[in-house]
Amino acid sequence: MITYLIGFFIIAIASNQIAKFFQKYRFPIITGLIITGIIAGDSVLGFIHKDVIEKLSFLNQIALAVIAFSAGAELHLSELRSRMHAIKWMTFTQMFFTFVLTTTIVYFAADYIPFIADLPVKHKVAVAILFATIFLARSPSSAIAVIQEMRANGPFTKTVLGVTVLKDVLVIILFAISFAVAKAFIHNESISIIFFIFLILELITSFVFGFILGKILILFFNTKLNENIKAIITIVLGYGVYVLADIISHYSQIYLHHEFRIEPLLISIIGGFVITNYSKHRLEFSEVIEKISPTIFIIFFTLTGASLSVQTFISVFGIALAFFFLRLLTMYVGGVAGVLAAKDDKKYLHIAGLPYLTQAGVALGLSTIIAHEFPQWGDKFETIIIAIVVINQLLGPPIFKWVLNFVDETHLKAKMNLEQNNRDAVIFGLESQSIALANQLEKHNWKARIVCMEKEIISVSKDDERIVYLNDEFPSIEELKAIELEKVEAVVLLLSDSKNYHIAQLLYENCGTKEIVVRLNKRENFEKFHALGCLIIEPATAMVSLLDHFVRSPNAATLLLGMDDEHDTIDVEVKNKDLHGIRIRELDLPTNIIILSIKRDGQLLMTHGYTRLRLGDVLTFVGDEKTLEELRVRFED
Repeated sequence: MITYLIGFFIIAIASNQIAKFFQKYRFPIITGLIITGIIAGDSVLGFIHKDVIEKLSFLNQIALAVIAFSAGAELHLSELRSRMHAIKWMTFTQMFFTFVLTTTIVYFAADYIPFIADLPVKHKVAVAILFATIFLARSPSSAIAVIQEMRANGPFTKTVLGVTVLKDVLVIILFAISFAVAKAFIHNESISIIFFIFLILELITSFVFGFILGKILILFFNTKLNENIKAIITIVLGYGVYVLADIISHYSQIYLHHEFRIEPLLISIIGGFVITNYSKHRLEFSEVIEKISPTIFIIFFTLTGASLSVQTFISVFGIALAFFFLRLLTMYVGGVAGVLAAKDDKKYLHIAGLPYLTQAGVALGLSTIIAHEFPQWGDKFETIIIAIVVINQLLGPPIFKWVLNFVDETHLKAKMNLEQNNRDAVIFGLESQSIALANQLEKHNWKARIVCMEKEIISVSKDDERIVYLNDEFPSIEELKAIELEKVEAVVLLLSDSKNYHIAQLLYENCGTKEIVVRLNKRENFEKFHALGCLIIEPATAMVSLLDHFVRSPNAATLLLGMDDEHDTIDVEVKNKDLHGIRIRELDLPTNIIILSIKRDGQLLMTHGYTRLRLGDVLTFVGDEKTLEELRVRFED
């Protein structure tokens, strides 16, 4: 077993690197992981044999538990209450129409699907309801990633997020029912009242164990254990649920002559839900899950790919494509019905079902369970689901982004209107500090204006042309554009946090201002300004940091603060195409100039002589003023 584990982990490391290659070409990471698994599996290189996959099945169980924990952790009720009416109706119609239409169409089209064409009628029904159940699964992590990328917020976005996470909980419950019914049909067991009593008891028991699991997680998270230890405990508990399920299944067959099956996925998802909604550890639990998820996904998707056959994948791809369009159709019908039933805004009517295409871990996890239980046709079933998931991963996120733009709920940063740095700054807030800042900027050849929005202003010459007066303390974007803020390179906000945030958000979404500097008043507001890419100054900590630098490195502090009259600092963007790709050591800089930092794509680089410049890099130089201006011309020409 140790040999198998070491060999597989070596393949998993390679799989992760190959997946990153796929990401460069905008393919989802799971596509690279699955393809690597296929190549390493029996059908190509034979590094991972079928018997090895069977022995490593416990890794799949751990991965499924973590996926379920993640789905449960994303169902946070307090954030969904405002749209609960629309969420309920959309969830119901999506599940109803997708399940009923898919079951019906797959059943009547069964004669045209090779691997189920010759099955008995009951078996065809079983396959149809299993397809319908998995079609309902969604990927909350993909939805959240798109929403965060687009900075989306609004009633439609809240509905989509609520339906997405709620459906994954309900899908697990529905799967437990469908799976039990499918097994009864295929094994020719009678479906009687006793059957349904046992099924209800299994679900109730799963809920109880899920609640207990959530309380155990809370107990461990209440301790001061290291985060890594808590992550290990979470993994062990997740795997323990599967061990418990196997024990109950084994002994129930001995003593009850009936397999009493609790659902590990349902237990895990309820456990994640309990610790998220009924404890103070929501964020900490989410961070632990996020920390272990990448490794878990590498293992799970690589193993999933290794279990596939290339020949089977090619043979069923046409069916998978047809099923993709079937799923799209059922989602559309469910979306239309959901908008009408909830009496929601009619502009959502034809696009309400489109955000739910993307699938990932839950769908693949359920298909793995089916493939293991029904080996006669399960591999083809699983392969079709994997192909559908890959198609959905490719098309789902772009379609979701288009929908969010269509409903106008995105808040992306606007493009800058500046063709070149104009050294123009606007300071919001008329006070002694803003006047001093304006004077300092003008000494360095900047044009500075001060915006006053307070009713009571300090004594200052009314003839000062730098001061602009606004009547509204929370100005609209039209008022800001009236003072040509979209053409300004830097804005400094010295108002209250609420006013600062209002202005910063308008600038971010409509003007794309290059630098927004905020003087923070309350520490708890740091994150929301940080999300807008603002440069944040917290006066108390800034003063401590400044004094610290004067004590430990007075020469550097004097230099950076401009207290040395012979030196200055500037930021210069690389716009000269001739400098693209050149090494720093090849720049032949004047001896009285040094490079403090290089900023690329919003990240500061650890630089050395062999670092190559790229167009768009922002270099921070220190040196005398005359030489700095010469450098600006050289780099921006």
